[in-house]
Amino acid sequence: MNNSAEGLRALNLLKKRKILQEELELKKRRIEEENRMGNIDSKFKAHYDAIEQQLKSDTIGLVTLEDMKRKQEDMIKARQQQLARERKARLDAEQKKIEAKKQMTVKKQTLSFVDDEEEEEEEPVAEMEDDESKRKKRFGKNPDVDTSFLPDKEREEEDNRFREQLRVEWERTQAEIKAEPMLVVYSYWDGSGHRRELAVKKGNSIQQFLQATLVTLRTEGQFSELRSATVDQLMFVKEDTIIPHHYTFYDLIVSKARGKGGPLICFDVHDDVRLLHDAKREKDESHAGKVILRSWYERNKHIYPASRWEPYDPEKKYEKANNPEDEEHYSVI
Repeated sequence: MNNSAEGLRALNLLKKRKILQEELELKKRRIEEENRMGNIDSKFKAHYDAIEQQLKSDTIGLVTLEDMKRKQEDMIKARQQQLARERKARLDAEQKKIEAKKQMTVKKQTLSFVDDEEEEEEEPVAEMEDDESKRKKRFGKNPDVDTSFLPDKEREEEDNRFREQLRVEWERTQAEIKAEPMLVVYSYWDGSGHRRELAVKKGNSIQQFLQATLVTLRTEGQFSELRSATVDQLMFVKEDTIIPHHYTFYDLIVSKARGKGGPLICFDVHDDVRLLHDAKREKDESHAGKVILRSWYERNKHIYPASRWEPYDPEKKYEKANNPEDEEHYSVI
């Protein structure tokens, strides 16, 4: 029954659409008649020919010019009124025809849906009975079943808030650690050591550290070769390892970085172990890092101690091994 009702509705919609199309065509024809300029000469010609013919028949004999003009004006007005009445009557007839089609469509629509309305009044009762039977058959959720694996919007939002709190707390802690001061003991090396110390922050990079050492050494005025040097021409060597400028002290500490001669995370004051003991043995002490000019390294890299230096490689591992005296030394894997 629903299919038949939908079919009738579709048919009525098609009829309404057809009537609207006819109205649009009618309006279009009206506009075309009003704006058409191609046949305007012939219309006016026929109009004035009829007036002229009537004027000739009414003005037989001698007539004054004023009477001639007055009669001509009266005839033109009468002719225009007649044309307007004919045009209005034609348009009214077309409008009545369209309204009659509309009324016929409305009547058919009301008649075709009378039976459907009666049937629709009976259907809600049956639908209510079906809904009540479905409610009786519906089962509730089992509270003992684990539903943690199912998507839960509230739980996801809570997890996201907790993650955000952890992220903010972690970033705050890292910022505090990077702001902590530390004392770096270094030795400006030009073939012999000139030990100095400098206070920096753990978050400073090696380049920032070298820039500060360059300013300090220039201020002292003892090293003429540093007057025209830039930070890019300086190198920092720690535990026989050349550390690139972009690394920070925090990076080395967190990663527990190791070099060829031992850990790279101790920057406090100690003697150079290799000058006092076996260079292969590492104790708790750590020797000072070296600040050198790159040009000096290029001239002397084949001579000890520069011959031992190598660039820092975070992928390179060093394993610990116990010697007979229970001291630790390191060998490359």
